[in-house]
Amino acid sequence: MDAQNSDKGENRPLGGRFAGSGRPQFGQGSASALSMKWAALHDAAETVALIAGAEESAMTASVRNFPVIVRDANESIRTLADQGIEDLTAIMEPGLSSLLAAHARGANPQPAAAALWREFLAARNALMALAPSKQGTHFRAT
Repeated sequence: MDAQNSDKGENRPLGGRFAGSGRPQFGQGSASALSMKWAALHDAAETVALIAGAEESAMTASVRNFPVIVRDANESIRTLADQGIEDLTAIMEPGLSSLLAAHARGANPQPAAAALWREFLAARNALMALAPSKQGTHFRAT
């Protein structure tokens, strides 16, 4: 049972004057956070592909919609996907920083960028395989 504020006879949940400020809401918001992480990860990967001289693969609908599809999956899939995105981010952040630092020093970062790009694609495809499709099977990333 939620406690109520009694301010001028109004009944509002505790936590402030703004709707929903007393209790965090998950679900749609958590998918949004996951979508933002997913998009940022792909922005970084796009830069790695550029440094590698690789043809970046356009973000397909299945790749773009992965966070939304995972949101509707069971909890174990959501947990694995979230951890996988965190792990991939932990690889991409220092990798991209190192590539940029090498480039700034005049070194050729292209071979290292190509390796990081291949690792990104393999890890992303593995994550994508977690998402159930509408037919009950798993996605096959392109």
